[in-house]
Amino acid sequence: MFKSICIFSGQANPKLAKAIAAYLELPVARSRISRFSDGEIFTEIQENVRGVDVYVVQPTCAPVNDNLMELLVMVDALKRASAGSITAVIPYYGYARQDRKVAPRTPITAKLTADLISAAGVDRVVSMDLHAGQIQGFFNTPFDHLYAMPVFLDYLIPRLGEELPVLVSPDAGGVERTRAYAKRLGAEIAIIDKRREKANVSEVMNIIGEVKDRRCIILDDMIDTAGTLTQAAAALEERGALDIVAMATHGVLSGPAVERIRASCLSKVIISDTIPLGEAGQACEKFEVLSVARLLGEAIKRIHNSDSVSSLFV
Repeated sequence: MFKSICIFSGQANPKLAKAIAAYLELPVARSRISRFSDGEIFTEIQENVRGVDVYVVQPTCAPVNDNLMELLVMVDALKRASAGSITAVIPYYGYARQDRKVAPRTPITAKLTADLISAAGVDRVVSMDLHAGQIQGFFNTPFDHLYAMPVFLDYLIPRLGEELPVLVSPDAGGVERTRAYAKRLGAEIAIIDKRREKANVSEVMNIIGEVKDRRCIILDDMIDTAGTLTQAAAALEERGALDIVAMATHGVLSGPAVERIRASCLSKVIISDTIPLGEAGQACEKFEVLSVARLLGEAIKRIHNSDSVSSLFV
């Protein structure tokens, strides 16, 4: 389909990169990523990329530092191979939660990560459902912020019954996202008021909205340790919710997340494949994974052809 485009994959999520390439009717371009005995990353590009528009698919998920460094090394190798342009396709942007100073003498690591990616030689960045939208402003290069909403809506709409579910925001920061879904579905929303005492620990305080005898869908951008999610589900169950489902773009699922979800009152947890689901998650029957490969592939096609990307979400 395209003569001057290559899709390269890091080691973080090769399955997603292969699915994107298949949508574009392209093979994943050949490269070799290896390590020296001391752990240093080495990359060899095994294709002629001179003058070619290159897209590197690499979410910076766990192990975050290794995957980030691998992306930087690949971009440097491509730049030195005279690639026409280099686009970093980062389905999950690591360090996104450190987007501001939360206390004196703390870093803004999301900005540092952006500076590293820019310094490596990236011409454009594509990412999905950033934890904080203002991260786009940390880059001086074009940034395409995609949303997994079309994928989730395509899944939800055929499964909606006569009574629409209540869409629940697990915190005040997610209200805008929840309203966007509710607007397209014509559904009601509820908001969970919580107080976070320290990182990765949260306490549900109150629920704003009517959830008794209703099906509820909790919407979030990511599930990390699942503390917020499982406490939100427990609070909804206490208020009389009949069935509770969670939907999140990024399944980080660190620490005790899978065990918490397994033991929770959640009937199903729907995530996308921006981050590959680990063995523990695959063994848990509550998880269902939706692919964002077609959405990312269509965005890449439109970028390459200089077409509108925002019209995918309007």
